Amino acid sequence: MLNEKDEDLDEEQEEGYYMSENRSNISMGFSIISGVLSGFIKNLSCFKVSEMLNIPSQAFPAAGSQQRVAPTGQSRNKVALKPGHSLLDWIRLTKSGQDLTGLRGRLIEVTEEELKKHNTKHDCWTCIRGMVYNISAYMDFHPGGEAELMRAAGIDSTDLFDEVHRWVNYESMLKECLVGRMAVKASPAIQAQTEKTGSSHLNGLSAPASLRPEPLSAPPPAKDHQPRYDWFQTDATINIVVYTKRKIPSAGCSVVDLQGDDLRVEMLLGKMSYLLHWHLYGKVQDQLEVQTAHSVGKVQLCLRKCVKEKWTEVGKSLENHDTFIQARDRGLFYRECVLVSKSDVTHNTQLLHLRLPPGSRMQVPVGRHVYLKMALQDTDVVKPYTVVDQTLLPASQPSAETGSDLYLMVKIYPDGVLTPHLASLPIGSSLSLGGPEGMFTLRIVRDVTHLYMLAAGTGFTPMARLIRLAVKELQSIRKVKLMFFNCEERDILWQHQLDELCRKEERFEVEYVLSEPADSWNGRRGRIEASMLQNFLERVENSKCLACVCGPTGFTELAVQLIRQLDFSEEEIHTFLG
Repeated sequence: MLNEKDEDLDEEQEEGYYMSENRSNISMGFSIISGVLSGFIKNLSCFKVSEMLNIPSQAFPAAGSQQRVAPTGQSRNKVALKPGHSLLDWIRLTKSGQDLTGLRGRLIEVTEEELKKHNTKHDCWTCIRGMVYNISAYMDFHPGGEAELMRAAGIDSTDLFDEVHRWVNYESMLKECLVGRMAVKASPAIQAQTEKTGSSHLNGLSAPASLRPEPLSAPPPAKDHQPRYDWFQTDATINIVVYTKRKIPSAGCSVVDLQGDDLRVEMLLGKMSYLLHWHLYGKVQDQLEVQTAHSVGKVQLCLRKCVKEKWTEVGKSLENHDTFIQARDRGLFYRECVLVSKSDVTHNTQLLHLRLPPGSRMQVPVGRHVYLKMALQDTDVVKPYTVVDQTLLPASQPSAETGSDLYLMVKIYPDGVLTPHLASLPIGSSLSLGGPEGMFTLRIVRDVTHLYMLAAGTGFTPMARLIRLAVKELQSIRKVKLMFFNCEERDILWQHQLDELCRKEERFEVEYVLSEPADSWNGRRGRIEASMLQNFLERVENSKCLACVCGPTGFTELAVQLIRQLDFSEEEIHTFLG
């Protein structure tokens, strides 16, 4: 889902959006549809094999446009929109992640017969310049009214659209309504080219069945879980769309790295990894945008061309391109990050704020860790650290994070190999960061009603995001309990935030256990033992429990042993191991 910051439109989109908003006298059926489609269909060119689709220049407004002053006595077809149905409301809806196509993120080919079937208000498809859109959701947002929009129902409405609003940036406005393209007959030239290259992609979209060589083997299984990708372009951008074929967690799953002319796009999907890897066809700017539609499992990457020209392909495939394998079998990939700031969490623990390079974006799934690498005395030292959020407390407003910043909670050991160097590292220094990696997936907490966590010291770090996820998003969880083991009270990480969360969230409880407490300490004392867990790990009737453990090796092994003695099965125990 897109955040508030994403509502800032780029200059190209702004022109199309606000042209239609400010010139409010536009009323015919496609007055704003055009605005919607511009950002997405300038690429129609991409979907056409022959040439780039650029809207020809013409007098503005066009002679027949309703933007021109209507003759005296001639009324316009503009209708009053309901509250909450302005152009900006439509933009917010398209960025909400809601499935506006009814196809759960798939792109399909549409025959004329199929298009004609979708001709009602609540099931309304139309075709503009070879691309088919489901405009049902747009009915109440259209300034020309439902009747005008229904003129386009179930037909190719390109001519109708051009008569009225050819100037409108319809591609941007309707990009989330894109169903697919109209089926076309393969010309002999295209057929020959397809057979020669053996490619299943035509300028970004999967080639239609009529253009693909027929396989001699048996048809593939009905359910293909492997993600796929398409791409499209405008004269200024290259856009890559990945269809993961599953819901994406709110934290996201994409890791994008643009290094020189090489683009690496990885999707972390549970225990699997889907990788796209190209040497790009042309030069692009190092700033990029990643947008995620979580509910339909779609990720879209936008790159800006340095030179406005047509690309015939995304680029040349590099090693492991378009592969879907176990994530643990994928080698670590490093990028250089900058240390933005350091802040004290406790007397010996710091929160490091790292910023990825301009060409990188990283969405780290909950429970995953990254690797920091530093060259010390001609030797590379590598250590894993779990990513945390900037704060434990769930934000009241949507996050504005863009995937360019990471936070690591690091305990500084005076005699450690790496951490003393991290502690003395000046702000602005570079660090090599690899990953993310880890075996934790949200499937583990599916249908869980009681979530228990046992953490010792910095073993709290994987619990931090899990706690935030549980109280903010997992409504099936009725109780979240943390037992947090430390030496002294001053060692407790984010104690103030944990206590505040307890006050605000009735489902959350925390209990601190200190092995070396001061005399004034009123809480639990000692080390982990069976008697501590008997009441903590309660089993309620019709509950599904999960116990998560993280800490030093000795603590983790003993904790798991004690949990098993309380009749927890292997499926009910998860250990975070760095």
